[in-house]
Amino acid sequence: MSQIDYRVDARGVARLVLNNPARHNAFDDGMIGELTAALQSAAADSRVRLLVLAAAGKSFSAGADLNWMRRMAGYSREENLRDARALAEMLRCLNGFSRPTIAQVQGAAFGGAVGLVCCCDLAVGTERASFCLSEVKIGLIPATIAPYVIAAMGARAARRYFATAERFDAATAQRLGVLSEVVEAEALEATVEGLADRLLANGPAAVSAAKKLVLDLAGRAVDAELIEDSCRRIADIRVSAEGQEGLGAFLEKRAPAWIEQGN
Repeated sequence: MSQIDYRVDARGVARLVLNNPARHNAFDDGMIGELTAALQSAAADSRVRLLVLAAAGKSFSAGADLNWMRRMAGYSREENLRDARALAEMLRCLNGFSRPTIAQVQGAAFGGAVGLVCCCDLAVGTERASFCLSEVKIGLIPATIAPYVIAAMGARAARRYFATAERFDAATAQRLGVLSEVVEAEALEATVEGLADRLLANGPAAVSAAKKLVLDLAGRAVDAELIEDSCRRIADIRVSAEGQEGLGAFLEKRAPAWIEQGN
């Protein structure tokens, strides 16, 4: 039985739902494979303008599945390396997804699930959402998710939460940058829908280019090469079909084509 529900609506909003609530949506190699395949399918689908990552049931995800961990305990180093690479590829696909991504976090997110949330561009959580980087409790480390978690919360906070494995609440997650917004449970879906509407009102190619701008420039030194890169990007998009349509619509005081088409 599939552990992932995936669908795309008429607006181009893809919803990818972790759907094994009986096991708190815990990861195993099967779910990781399904999630990777769904992300690759969404990336290749020209209809998709944004992706919402959600979960069914009480928990967002409890992290690694217990039965999977039992199997991993007997793996050789090479088998562990192969296993880690599969998880890393899934995270890479989500983090580098070319359109905007929103995590919809209704409950607990532990271990690798914190990495999923941090790979998304925006993350909305309820007041009952909680987080824990729990790996050191069982003598492991949050290695494959580390680049994304550190990018979200910063090195100083990561040094604390990677080492203490303490649980932190939604308000703390927002303060750290893991969550963009915290809302009451009843407002979660409406808040995510509101963010989706805002994103859909913008030029789709421009939104993708803006996301790539951040991914490409973050952490780079501001030197002549970076400045020239930024100049090339704005020049290219100004003369693009979408850039010309957007500028024309603004000057003519009309809705741009992507809004008219969406309606």
